[in-house]
Order: sequence, then structure tokens, then C-alpha cells
Amino acid sequence: MKHRQINVFSLAFLDVMFCGFGAVILFFMIINANTYERREKINYVAKGEVRKIDLEVLEGKKYLVELKNTIQNLDNQLVQTQGHSKEIIVNIDQSKQQLAQQRQETLAKLQNINQLKTDLKSLDEAHQRLEGGATDAQTQGDKLRYFAGQGQRQYLTGLKMGGERILVLVDSSASMLADRIINVLRFRNLPAEERLRAKKWQQVLYTVDWITTRIPPTSKFQLYAFNETSSPVYSADNSQWLDAGNVKHLNFSVSSFYKIAPENGTNLYNAFKSIAELSPLPDNIYLLTDGLPTQGKSETLSTKVNAKQRKRLYRQALEKLPAGIPVNIILFHLEGDPEASSEYWKLAQKTKGAFFSPSKDWP
Repeated sequence: MKHRQINVFSLAFLDVMFCGFGAVILFFMIINANTYERREKINYVAKGEVRKIDLEVLEGKKYLVELKNTIQNLDNQLVQTQGHSKEIIVNIDQSKQQLAQQRQETLAKLQNINQLKTDLKSLDEAHQRLEGGATDAQTQGDKLRYFAGQGQRQYLTGLKMGGERILVLVDSSASMLADRIINVLRFRNLPAEERLRAKKWQQVLYTVDWITTRIPPTSKFQLYAFNETSSPVYSADNSQWLDAGNVKHLNFSVSSFYKIAPENGTNLYNAFKSIAELSPLPDNIYLLTDGLPTQGKSETLSTKVNAKQRKRLYRQALEKLPAGIPVNIILFHLEGDPEASSEYWKLAQKTKGAFFSPSKDWP
């Protein structure tokens, strides 16, 4: 029996294959249709986001342009402000220069005014002295100079003006500028014309003026000023002593003393040493000071000198004072020197002189 050959590619097989292929195509078409719809939705959403971002970018570009314009405006304003600043700085510098120039001119004018006042005062004092030198027996008696006090005040001091040779020794150190140490420190750095107007020094000047009006015309006299050194304020004819009967000598001595501005420290040793160098020696001394010395024979102490050091320097100075001469003390007040009054009172008592401490409105 003859076997029949089997054909795998029969009609039934092909039908099955085509049916399966068709099912695959159908499945693919179904899936692809959903994918397209989903893709369209995604694309639509993405396009919306893109349009939104484009709008934001556009707005950002507009804002960036506005910022650039603002920055440009600010740069322009900055340039203008810098220009104004430079102009203002130039104006300020010019104003400062003008102000400095005006201050210098004002200071120069003030100095001129002060100098004119000083000259006027000197002329007035010289005029008064010349009037005081006139011979008027009814008003002046034997006085060659005149001193105008306040009202009808009596000058009761206990000071006896007499002797053949009278020495007026005046402290012209910086402490004579004020009663308080703090004011002394303030005044001593001022110009000379300001120091001359110090209230305490003005009282000293008036006191010297008052003393010279009471020097007998038959006496010899000399006016010394001392601080760190001691010297006469006026000399004439190469003589150590001046003639009190000569009005010129009296007036020139006082005028010269009125030009001295207090300065530096107080060296009483040199002051008493200058007395010992006079020949012949004085027989009456008037010492005007405000305290014990701050300097001595061979040392210059610091500005801070305590009471013990002052007393030691004072005792050292007494060694140079010639013996047997009355010393009349006129002591002006100075704070911080409590032992000055007692020490100078003892000196006046020991030498048979007088001790006097004037009030602020004397003479």
C-alpha cells in the first residue's frame, strides 16, 4: 500500500496563519490608534507648556529691556551725580580757602585792634604820668607821679615807703597770670598780648604803678622783674640805681614794666642773687610775688613741684639774700601753695619789713 505524502502548507494551515496575522494587524491597529490619541494629547499639553514658556521668555525679554533701560538711566544719573559731587567738592575747597583767608584777615584785624588798644593805653598812661609829674603843690605835695585810685579809697597797707635806695622786685613768672593753677596753664600758652591782659597781672601792674608814686623824690630806686632770671626793666647812664627825682626815669621804668608778659617758672634764688650784686646794696626792698619758688640754684624741677620742694628751694634762696635789709612783702593769692603766707610773713618779721596780701580789687 502506497503511503500518501503529507503537505503542511495545506489550505487549512494557510487559513489559520492568515487569520493569526490578521489578528496581529488588528491588534496593532487598535494599539496604534490609542497611541496616536495619547501622543496628540501629550503633544497638545507640551505645546501649551511651550507657548507658556515662550510667553514667559517674551515677558522676561521685555523686563530685561526695561532693566537695561533703568540701568542706563542710573548710569547717567551716577555720571551726573559724580559731576555734581566734584563741583561741590571744588566749591567746598574754595569755601574753606576763603574761610581760612577771612580768619587770617580777622585775626590780623584783631591783633591790630589789640595793638592799637595797647598803644592807646600806653599813651594814656604816659599822659597821666606826665600830668603826675607836673608841680602842683596843692594836689600832689612832693609826689612826682600820680596814681588814680577808685573814688576816695584809703591805701592803708602798713608798707613804709622810705630809704635812700629802694628796690621793687616783681615776680613775672607764669603763675602771676591767675589765682588758680588750671587758669595759669590755660593763660601761659596764649600770645603775649593776651597774657598782658590777664586780670591778676593787671593788678600787679597797678600795684607797681601805685608803689612808684610813693617813692620819695630824694631817693634812688630800681625796678627788677624776675622769673627764671632776674634783671632791671630799665637802666640809664650805666648806673645800677635810678634817680627818683627824675620823672623820666620813673615813667620809663613803669612803661617798660607794662610791656612784660608773665612766663616761665619762679627762681627766687636768682632774684636774691641779683640783689647781692647791686652796689651799693638797697636799704628797702619791696617783693611782689604769689608763692614759693619752683626753681633753685642748679636745678630745674618739673612743672609738678610739691610743697616740700618749694619750701626747700625757698630756704636755699634765702641764703643769697643780703642781711640787714627790710623786705616788704606784697603776696598775691595762688592756690596750691599753703605755706607761702607763713614763710613770707616770717621773712617780713625777721627783716623788720611789712607783710601785705591785697584783695582782688586793690589798689
